[in-house]
Amino acid sequence: MKKVQLAIVGGGPAGLAAAIAAREAGLQDILIIERGEALGGILGQCIHAGFGLHTFGQELTGPEYAQRFIDRVEDMKIPYLLGTMVLDINENKVLTVTGRETGLIQIQAEAIVLAMGCRERPRGALNIPGTRPAGIYSAGTAQRLVNLEGYLPGKNVVILGSGDIGLIMARRMTLEGAKVHAVAEVMPYSGGLKRNIVQCLDDFNIPLLLSTTVVDIQGRGHIESVTLAQVDERRKPIPGTEKVIPCDTLLLSVGLLPENELSLSAGVALDGVTGGPVVGDDLATSVPGVFACGNVLHVHDLVDFVSEEAGRAGRSAAEYVLHRRSAGRTVALRGKNGVRYTVPQHIDADAMADTVTVRFRVGQPYRGAALCAWAGDRLIRRIPKRILTPGEMESFPIRKADIPADCDTITFTVEEAAQ
Repeated sequence: MKKVQLAIVGGGPAGLAAAIAAREAGLQDILIIERGEALGGILGQCIHAGFGLHTFGQELTGPEYAQRFIDRVEDMKIPYLLGTMVLDINENKVLTVTGRETGLIQIQAEAIVLAMGCRERPRGALNIPGTRPAGIYSAGTAQRLVNLEGYLPGKNVVILGSGDIGLIMARRMTLEGAKVHAVAEVMPYSGGLKRNIVQCLDDFNIPLLLSTTVVDIQGRGHIESVTLAQVDERRKPIPGTEKVIPCDTLLLSVGLLPENELSLSAGVALDGVTGGPVVGDDLATSVPGVFACGNVLHVHDLVDFVSEEAGRAGRSAAEYVLHRRSAGRTVALRGKNGVRYTVPQHIDADAMADTVTVRFRVGQPYRGAALCAWAGDRLIRRIPKRILTPGEMESFPIRKADIPADCDTITFTVEEAAQ
């Protein structure tokens, strides 16, 4: 059985940043395991600009952003395996791995960083009635076909869901000569970043139809049209609002799911809202020596935040292997009144850094509101916000010095503007 100090599952932006941070923290025996044929993960197909403003102070494409981390991994001579799948992780931190280079082997790790990313929610999860013709793709699959493989899935396109990938693909398909007839969103607000709505839809006169969904798909061998309908506050189609749009392509951008099958096999506790592991401020999971970061932990909007978070996970993993710090006073973190969840879900009030950034999303749009952190009935901090939207992840810094000595729970809430 091969032994390593730190195994990192995933060679995307999270895994790369975690490996670099762990090496900088003094850990030498690191192995990155990536199932793809190249490092960089999903960024390889994200050829649009908009990456790196927080990390590098300049706008980069996805491949450019990833390459900067790949170059550092290469310079540090951190070993990695490509085309290699982790089949299982047990509670003793033994990884069962298979690949062309390795065959079927087991790896005993002192610590593990989970950085497997996320996957797209498929059509089967939507219960859309109709036939099952060709021409229906997830937005990420269409992105790969267009950007990496040189195929245009179709010429007349409808997009269901206004997540960022769907918005970006509305622009990309238009630039490649297709006609995007509409982006339909079942919620009364978009799930994407405001900048993507402006740059990908408004700039190209592509309509965004809110409170609208696909209620039928027509076509046998290949999709011929879709039926859209408006929905009520319970997301039920409203009779009489149906509209048929002829199309040869339907793209689905209906949410991302953290890839946590391996986390479950390792015995890691998952959060019911995020679908990712429950972690502390050091990004340690419920299994000692196992850490998580990036989209496997919770779905991010900016890759810069993934890299920042993964750096913390890599440093924490190195700290675990080299020093094995003992736990201190645990303070639970909770979301309430508009805050859907928090990451981390708890902090160590004794061993935490001077400031810990808590990230979360709100459950609906707000204007002129504020984000508040409470210790019981005591207000720790209040941050006014001009706009809050579910599509944008919020960052709330908590200072160690501000946590009361008798505090066992900090609650994050949205304070709505006075009517």
